[in-house]
Amino acid sequence: MDIILGILAIGVILGIAFLMSNDKKNINYFGIGVMLLAQVITTFVMFQTEAGAWVIDQISKGFNKLIEFGTEGVMFVLGNIVVEEGTTVFFFNVLLLIIFFATILSVLTYLKILPFIIKYLGQALSYITRLPKVESFNAVNSIFFGQSEAIIAIKSQFKQLSDNRLYIVSASAMGSVSASIVGAYIGILPADYVLVALPLNMFSALIVASLIAPVRVPKEEDHVDVQDVSNAKSFFEAMGNGALDGGKIALIVAAMLIAFIASLELVNAMFAGIFGGLTLQEVLGYIIAPIGILMGIPTGEVLDAGAIMGTKIVTNEFVAMLEFQGMVDSVSEKTVGIVTVFLTSFANFSSIGIIAGTVQGIDADKGARVSGFGMKLLIGATLGSMLSATMAGLFL
Repeated sequence: MDIILGILAIGVILGIAFLMSNDKKNINYFGIGVMLLAQVITTFVMFQTEAGAWVIDQISKGFNKLIEFGTEGVMFVLGNIVVEEGTTVFFFNVLLLIIFFATILSVLTYLKILPFIIKYLGQALSYITRLPKVESFNAVNSIFFGQSEAIIAIKSQFKQLSDNRLYIVSASAMGSVSASIVGAYIGILPADYVLVALPLNMFSALIVASLIAPVRVPKEEDHVDVQDVSNAKSFFEAMGNGALDGGKIALIVAAMLIAFIASLELVNAMFAGIFGGLTLQEVLGYIIAPIGILMGIPTGEVLDAGAIMGTKIVTNEFVAMLEFQGMVDSVSEKTVGIVTVFLTSFANFSSIGIIAGTVQGIDADKGARVSGFGMKLLIGATLGSMLSATMAGLFL
């Protein structure tokens, strides 16, 4: 029964994207089919085979070891700060680790290791899906770099991007997460589900965006000119740049959490006064519950899970993850997997401004266009997150 509901959920998600399409005649059904098959294979291997479980376990151990290394650096700086036993300070224990992960990312970029991987993965993705090279490269690039950095990497090709191509590029950026903050996510929710979400969300963003904004690019125009992401002139400059960028990200996330959590409490106080104790999360839970049931969330848990998913859309993934962290031990493993995969992306209202602002800085006209389809972008990215979560639920 769960499989039937999951297939129905996928049909509903793809159906909504199809109805939103602005060029139904040019939809790349072959590419969409290939990417759906890739999602099924990826999820099956990771969740249902010993080899997949071993791979996930080894990657998780690698991240945990990196977290240990990062913690050594944090404790050297903050070692004299006394924290009550059995408690954690989110800024110290999670956010400051972003500095170390951003440093590693910067060094791997300077050494041309990441650009090499991204380039050839992007080419392979383009070849098997028949998607244009720019969109394929950007989708892979978005797994490793943040929304702004991924878009800046293809800035030299913005002039040739139509509105539909611009939509796909923006959707990939919004539907992904930056590798520099994956360690922070793993510090909050189960690592295996966070890691599986990375490839699933890459495919989901392209699937949904290819339905909503189909593109056909002539072979003679299908090329990618990638800008160098790293401006560092030496290994140690790359380390320094990564550390500074990571520090900025940590402070930005901390500031956003303070603002969003405080604002959410304010909104809930207003809701309680007007609707007799009802919170915004509870309202969102009721709205998302029907699709949540189809995605595979047990009926007894769907309202709470829907509330968390809705919180992520109106605030950001960190706010929702912190709320969900306290629920992990009280809900089923299936709910944990589905919700974690859904939360592992940048699909929220604030991302519209981040992406539009980045594009605006590159090309004012293109930035205005992104702002114009901002809500459509958020809906598409949210559908992508739902598609990834549903895929995960099929094999849990």
